[in-house]
Amino acid sequence: MHLLNPRIIWADLGIETMKAVIFFGHGARDTRWKEPFDRLITLWKEKFPNTIATLAFLEMMSPSLPECISSLQEQGIGEIKIIPVFFGQGGHLRKDLPVILEECCRLYPHVQLSTSSAVGESDEVLLSIIDFTAQSIL
Repeated sequence: MHLLNPRIIWADLGIETMKAVIFFGHGARDTRWKEPFDRLITLWKEKFPNTIATLAFLEMMSPSLPECISSLQEQGIGEIKIIPVFFGQGGHLRKDLPVILEECCRLYPHVQLSTSSAVGESDEVLLSIIDFTAQSIL
């Protein structure tokens, strides 16, 4: 019975589903590795304060992607966009991420999960790196 699921009720009333963004990184043993990710969340919140953004990691750091998705769906989030903060589509994104997402889709069928390509595959990101490099050497 869908009366117990507020996301379905909202959809029935024509109310937009609550959305969130997960910036998904590899993870590392050194906690300082996470500092740019924390800055990314801070910058996101400054620019888009009405859209929840959080971090998740593949390994060595928490929360994991399934933990993060579970937490967001408990908050009533019905649509989650996962942004892989990787330089390219290596084995983790081609093999590991689809398995994790498939399991999360099974566990949370009422949450719409989608991913973007790796951020490093964006021409805008690559041009930003070129600009950064030019400023560093000129």
